[in-house]
Amino acid sequence: MALWRLLGYQGGWIWEKLGPPLKQAQTCIAPLKNPRWTVRSCCCCFRTRSWMGVSERRGGSVARQLLAKLSRGGGAAWRPSDASRGGGVASMWQPGARGGVSWCGPGSGAALRFSQASFGGAVERPWLVSVSRRDVHRNMNEAEGLRQRRPVRPQVLTEENAAQAVKDSSTYSNRVFRVTFMTLAVLLIIPLFGALIFLDCPIDPQPISFKEPPPLTGALEPNVKLRQAERLFENQLIGPESITNIGDVLFTGTADGKIVKIENGKISTLARLGHGPCGTKEDEPTCGRPLGIRVGPNNTLFVLDAYYGLFEINPDSGAVRPLVSSKIPIEGKNMSFVNDLTMTRDGRKIYFTDSSSKWQRKDYSLLIMEATDDGRLFEYDTVTKEVKVLMEGLRFPNGVQLSPAEDFVLVAETVMARIRRYYVSGLMKGGEDLFVENMPGFPDNIRLSSSGGYWVAMSAIRANPGFSMVDFLSEKPWIKRIILKLLSQETVIKFVPKYSLVVELSDTGSYRRSFHDPNGMVGP
Repeated sequence: MALWRLLGYQGGWIWEKLGPPLKQAQTCIAPLKNPRWTVRSCCCCFRTRSWMGVSERRGGSVARQLLAKLSRGGGAAWRPSDASRGGGVASMWQPGARGGVSWCGPGSGAALRFSQASFGGAVERPWLVSVSRRDVHRNMNEAEGLRQRRPVRPQVLTEENAAQAVKDSSTYSNRVFRVTFMTLAVLLIIPLFGALIFLDCPIDPQPISFKEPPPLTGALEPNVKLRQAERLFENQLIGPESITNIGDVLFTGTADGKIVKIENGKISTLARLGHGPCGTKEDEPTCGRPLGIRVGPNNTLFVLDAYYGLFEINPDSGAVRPLVSSKIPIEGKNMSFVNDLTMTRDGRKIYFTDSSSKWQRKDYSLLIMEATDDGRLFEYDTVTKEVKVLMEGLRFPNGVQLSPAEDFVLVAETVMARIRRYYVSGLMKGGEDLFVENMPGFPDNIRLSSSGGYWVAMSAIRANPGFSMVDFLSEKPWIKRIILKLLSQETVIKFVPKYSLVVELSDTGSYRRSFHDPNGMVGP
């Protein structure tokens, strides 16, 4: 009878025809009122057989009959849609308004959504009437054997609430994304941290600092002049390092441990300082690696091998005479990476560098990354056979060159991108200073130019504008540790951009001109 009172003028014929079935169905009536017109609607939830003992088909039939009666009696148009699980959705259209009513299957409540509008097309205001499952189940009267429900007070949500719902949905999506991202990150980071903890780092990098590289303008303006160089004996020589000549005959050392002689366009092996096998990085310490080579006053060759030391070689017969063995420590330190040499015109004094007492040539990339300050400059007296340390604490000392007046020696300090000067005679003897600092690249070999200056080949460039990996990592030793825990030396070298650069310096250290190959196809 509660349904009779709620339905009002519709109640007579509804109760007469649908009363018994509706006693088994849970019915909620949600009246909505408008200042200009009134809509009475019904939101019904029909239970499945397991709950109500009413068949699914019967529940759907009751709904359709109810809606049909309401449509004919109230002037509103109702249309049921597909039912699922014994329930379904019905929609209502009222002239001048849009609205809807729905009923649900097991496990959920019912929701009714209206848009109020006047018949004259006034501004719409959306209303949402919702009934939860909890409301449906409470206040049941089991005493009379009937499942009766107390009318539930509908919850009305405004536009602000709807906007908040959209915001909450977006927040939930963001939360899901963050959780997913963090999960994947953890799955990747945990093995990475495990590797960083348990893997050994081969270096103990030292922090160093650089000034901003000089801009490539003026005498350093980029060009392609190195591409105009003529290629000689291409694919016939393996890694020639330093080149010297006696007349028209060229001499150089190669990566396979040979001292070769190039005469009349023909290449022949003059001498070998080590022994086989050769050809791989691991073979270098036994095979040998000739680096610096010079011609002495008697037209004999003086050669530095990175692993074996200083030798004198007859350019005709190839006879080898050892002068200084790198196996013998000098002042308590080994010579692990002897590199380049220069000598006086009379051949009495030979100056040469040892790039590191720790790292060998095959590990030069580790020496660069660690920036070890254990390099030294030596003086060898060919008469007394004594070796004296002139400079120490150098970071990768590389090429050396005696000045034309033989009063100082220039030393390329590769890792620091500068050239240092050590005075070997005159009033400044024993003193040292900087000849050039903050160079546009990392200097390698140094040789005299015909104009009284110096040619300097760069092993890598410090572009400005541009990026230099060595500059970037110089003050970040912890990044160096991570890189070398995870990557091999060969992989690290691949990140160094290819760019060939040779500069000419004046006798005071200013830049005269430069030769470039931006693609690095022509090695310096």
